[in-house]
This record gives sequence, structure tokens and C-alpha cells, in this order.
Amino acid sequence: MEREPLREMRNRNLRNIAFITIVVILGLILLQSWFGRDGNQNEISWSVFRDLVETGQVSQVTVKDDIAQAVLVDGSSLTAQLPQDVTLYSKLLDENVQDVEYQPDSTGSIWTTILVSMLPILLLIAVWVYIMRRTQAGGGALSFGQSKAKLVRPDSTEVTFDDVAGSVEVKEEVQEVVDYLKDQKRFSKLGAEIPKGILLVGAPGTGKTLIAKAIAGEAKVPFFSISGSDFVEMFVGVGAARVRDMFEKAKASAPCIIFIDEIDAVGRKRGAGLGGGHDEREQTLNQLLAEMDGFQPNRGIIILAATNRPDVLDPALLRPGRFDRSVQVPYPAQKDRVEILQVHLRTRKIADDVDPEILARKTPGFVGADLRNLCNEAALLAARQDKDVIEMADFEEATDRLFLGLRQKSVTPTEKERKVTAYHEGGHTLLGHLLNSESTVVHKVSILPRSHGSMGVTQTLPLEERWMPTESEFRDVLVGTLGGRAAEEVAFDEFTAGSADDLRKATRLATKMVIEWGMSEELGPINLGRERTNVFLGEDIIKSNEHSEEISTLADREIRRLLTGAYEKAKSLLTKHRDALDQLAQEILQREEIAGDELSDLLNRLVPAPASG
Repeated sequence: MEREPLREMRNRNLRNIAFITIVVILGLILLQSWFGRDGNQNEISWSVFRDLVETGQVSQVTVKDDIAQAVLVDGSSLTAQLPQDVTLYSKLLDENVQDVEYQPDSTGSIWTTILVSMLPILLLIAVWVYIMRRTQAGGGALSFGQSKAKLVRPDSTEVTFDDVAGSVEVKEEVQEVVDYLKDQKRFSKLGAEIPKGILLVGAPGTGKTLIAKAIAGEAKVPFFSISGSDFVEMFVGVGAARVRDMFEKAKASAPCIIFIDEIDAVGRKRGAGLGGGHDEREQTLNQLLAEMDGFQPNRGIIILAATNRPDVLDPALLRPGRFDRSVQVPYPAQKDRVEILQVHLRTRKIADDVDPEILARKTPGFVGADLRNLCNEAALLAARQDKDVIEMADFEEATDRLFLGLRQKSVTPTEKERKVTAYHEGGHTLLGHLLNSESTVVHKVSILPRSHGSMGVTQTLPLEERWMPTESEFRDVLVGTLGGRAAEEVAFDEFTAGSADDLRKATRLATKMVIEWGMSEELGPINLGRERTNVFLGEDIIKSNEHSEEISTLADREIRRLLTGAYEKAKSLLTKHRDALDQLAQEILQREEIAGDELSDLLNRLVPAPASG
């Protein structure tokens, strides 16, 4: 599976080495010719050299390979090419040249000289042949037009549907693709046609790429994988050439699967940019549309694509005949999170107290990538403390790290700040117990500072996942959210800046109740939300308002009424149970962190009969 990236990297390195080698060789040849010409300026002929020797002007001679290096009486040096003569050494001595050094010629040195002189030319020829072959193999200059799709052979992938936890409905939707690739006659005898393309839509980390790998692993067919951004280059026409090359390779390997990850990088709506025009991305998209459903059918090729932005895709890409089916990959439900955790935990040593059910309840909104990261963080924490197994406490700390950040041991709040934080978190906790609502069950309370700016935390843990909360449950959530600020006013008759995040969450929830969900007596069943679009799509930034200023004013008044009513209820309940609030705050101050059954027992001891609703 990793051979294709390694081969591509090796080819790129070889091309770079070839280019550098040519430059270095050319530089050496130029230097040699330059300095060599300067060194041969004192070369003389044999007749001139003989006259100098006979007249006694030569004091020293060194003979090597028929080349005489002569030093004259005045100190200057000359070079002369000598004839082939075995008696030359004795002749020089006869001419009164006393200092003569003679090094006889050798056949090996001749061949060495020839090899050294020919080596630059041979290297240049070899590099040129290599570059020409690489260019011809790529179908264009420097292989720009060659597809970057990675081919995964059927025998090299080990991912199957067993490795995809949860997502039962998604696996059922794509199972038809696997069955078709295994037995095409079963569908053709009934006249059924398998979808040419399947678009996997879901949030980042939900497992779209993993599902595509599992399809290839189950079907046992060649699998071409490429990212949408790999098509687009700065050179015009390169993306379209890569699309053609990819489909040509796929046709040669049919039946097969082509998987395009992050297809929104190349499949955005045409003519929707701020400048308009026919750019390289649009040309690539046009070629992709033609290849998916053009004059030449692509039998046996099934195209899978993944995106988390289906709203920006071109309508021509989503029509039947191209991407016939769009499969939504949702956030995993609680049951799915349990299965995903079990997959990641089976390769790790865990203690007996680790309960995937509790971890799944504590991680609403987590996708598969988040849960994998959670298990890895817990393993790192256990290894840091040199444990033999991963305990539930490690998972608790890992969850707090992901939700709240690292524990800030260097931050030391004053005693007054600790007391205010204890009452603040105690207000959240006590109200969650008093309201006795499914959405306000408190699992953990802490006043340990965290890196995300919180001086404390109250963590709720619903007993079961709810898909359709009621208006009364939302109102209870508002009361519990504002309980921290209400506790500060009840205990100290003033507020701190620690309620900023609570106010933000409460305001956002109240706004949705009034604007989107119609949970207002004054406004009634009406949705006042504005549909916003992206300016980079070239469409209207904000669609026109469908309601008057009077309705907007009334909506603002209703939001304020919800928040004010929830805050007054929170303050009233805490005032009524002031003794329980004081005792709970003292316990939090002493223990700093209380969770699970210990917290439940403490609350039941303080308020034995919690109120309902």
C-alpha cells in the first residue's frame, strides 16, 4: 500500500539529482577549460626546448608521460611535448642538465587519461537519456500530466466492514457496490444498473475514507485513491490531463474503484467565483464530468467521493448518471460510539474498571477520529505514570483534557477566588439535582483550573441520548446554565466574569428556541432564521429578510424573557436551598473534585427529595 508513494518520491529525487548532476558537470568542464587554458600558456615545441637545453639555459627537468617540465636558469618554467625516445634521459644528461627526474610512461595512465576526459560526456549522455525516458513515460513535460492516483492492489488492503464500527445504515447502502463487483451477473440478469458514483457526505472524522477503504477490501478489486487537490496545478490543462490519465488507468484495471477524497476542492460550482471566468479548476471539473458520464461509457468503474461541503458542489456533478447516490455519514450515536471505542480498546491493555458505556455517554458529538484520539491520550497518560494497564481515571483525565484543556498546576487562585468558584460550580450542580431532568444530570464537579480559561467545571452526563428534546427540557437547561451566576448573587450579592461562557451558551440556546424552533408564546410557530451563504460562491451574502422590524423587536423581547425567567427560577431555587448550597460549596472547597457515585450520594444526603421539573 505504501509502494506507490515511495516510488513517486524516489522518482522525484532522481529527477532532482539528475538536474544537479548536469549543472555540476557543466560547471566542472567550464572550470577545467578555463584554468587548463591558463596553465598551457608556457608550452613550447620540442625544437625550442632542445635549443634551450643545448645552450645551457635549463637547470632542471622532470619527464613524465612524454611531458617535460623544465625550470630555466632564471627561475621560469616551461612545458614541452617530448618525442618517443628511450635514449632521451641520457641525452639530457649529456647536455649538462644535472637535475633530471625521469618517470617512465605506463599504459594504465593512458587509459586513465582517456577515461577522465570522456567521463563528463558519458555522464551528460546518460542523464539526458534518463530525462527523455521519464518525460515520455509521463505523457508530458516532467510528468505533469500523469495522474497522482495511488493504486492499491486487492491483496494489499486489509480493511473490511468489520473495522468500521457503527454506521450500520451506511454499510447497508454501500453493500450493493460490493455485491455488484463480486457478482455482476446477479444484477445484469434483472436489468439493474449499479450506481456509477456514490458521494459520501459527513462531518470531518466520521469515517468516510475508512468506509471507502472497507469497500475496496470487501470487493477485492483494484482501488485508485486520489485527493481533489491533486488535480489542480498552476499550469493550465494539467488537471484535465490527470483526469484523463486516471480514467485510462482505471479502464485498464476494470472492474475497479476510484476514490476522490475532498472532492469539493475540484468540484465547486462553475462560474460562481468573484472574478468568474474559465479557470484551471473549472477546466478540470469539465473533464471530470465528461469522463464520468460522456460518450464513452466507463463500464466496471465505480466512483466514490467524500466531502463535508456538499452545498458547494456543482449541480452537474450531483445529477443521476454521475453521482447517483448521496450517502450521509452521520455523527455516531451513543450505541455506535460504544462499538467504536471497543474497536480502539481491543488493541490496548485496559483495566477492569474501564466502561465503554460511560465513556460513550461522556462524549456526545465525538466522531470516530475523536474517540481514537481519546483512547490514545488515555494510553499516553497511563504510560507517563508507568502503569501496566490503562485505568478509568486515565480516560476521565483524557476526556477533561479534550473538553477543557490541560490542568494548570502553575495557576494558583486566591482563597476568595476558590470560594467564589466553589459556589459557582455548586450552583450548577445543585440545580441539576433539584430540577431532576434528564438533560441536567451532573456527573462531575471540579474547581481545578484548566488551560481553556475555566477556573472550574460542572459536567453533565445524560442517562441516554435524546434526539428530540422538549421545550420544558430546554427551559431546565437554561436554568441549570444560569445557576452559576445565580449562586454568586445569592452568596455574595455580586457577579464575576466567570459567567461569560454560561451567558453565551444560554443566549445561544434561547435564541434558537425563539428564532428557529418556534418555542415562544408571543411569536408562535414561526422560523425567523436568515439563510446565509458564502461570499466566495458569488451568490447573495444574506438573503432578504422575510419579517419586519416589529417582529425582530418582539423576538429580542422573547429571548430576553426566556433568559430572565430562567435566571429568576435559578435564584429562587438556590435561595430556598441555601443551606444545601453552603454545604456543597464547602465540600467542593475541601475535595476540589467530586464525581460519579460520590457526588450522587452527597447530593441525595443534602436534598433527599429532589423536586420534579
